[in-house]
Amino acid sequence: MCQLLGMNANTPTDVVFSFTGFATRAEEHKDGFGIAFFEGAGVRCFVDNASARQSPIAEMVKRYPIRSDNVIAHIRKATQGRVALENTHPFQRELWGRYWVFAHNGDLKDFHPKLHAAFRPVGDTDSERAFCWLMQELAKNHAGTPDIGALTETLREIAAPIARHGSFNFMLSNGQALWAHASTRLHYLVRRHPFSEARLQDEDLTVNFAEHTTPNDRVAVVVTEPLTTHEDWIALAPGELLAFVDGEPLR
Repeated sequence: MCQLLGMNANTPTDVVFSFTGFATRAEEHKDGFGIAFFEGAGVRCFVDNASARQSPIAEMVKRYPIRSDNVIAHIRKATQGRVALENTHPFQRELWGRYWVFAHNGDLKDFHPKLHAAFRPVGDTDSERAFCWLMQELAKNHAGTPDIGALTETLREIAAPIARHGSFNFMLSNGQALWAHASTRLHYLVRRHPFSEARLQDEDLTVNFAEHTTPNDRVAVVVTEPLTTHEDWIALAPGELLAFVDGEPLR
């Protein structure tokens, strides 16, 4: 299965520490990687169909001073679709005058929905088909941009029929919030004051977040498998969808 990483914060935040540990997991997931991060209404998206362990783009990302309040990253292990750039997550579309970014971990069997011209896949993955259908159904349900609560309720309703086709762990963001849906495995934590030290599970790297934050900072990290030791990661329940706003889950 693929690996997912998402971050949502109340202020533009450095994601290099988390991405460094995350990229290590490409040892067993070699079919491409990608990362998208929002800067205001804009979004930067870097993808490569090479392994994140070997890709010069991944090395650049580790050194790039990424500071964003919404980030989605993905490491691919292909189940459907060729190993190709157009099949590499995250995928990106426009809806209601905003960019939307999506990444999926799982395998959807016999999922071939009817899609109209506004949202069509470029590649041949089940993941991009699911993203296009989500965008299409959001557009059908709302004439204009609804608030985060209404969007979350709609996403809960339209994610359920897709999930019946298999495993559907996904992350979605429009730069205002980060949505995470668990089908099998997703974990999250919220870092807030007083910040402490964290050590990556997959790399010999430790960061004391108290040295890089202010008392007002807050950041939520969502990932397939916990990235660090000595932090309290919370598992999402199967079928659970959470919206993260300003660095914490919206209840």
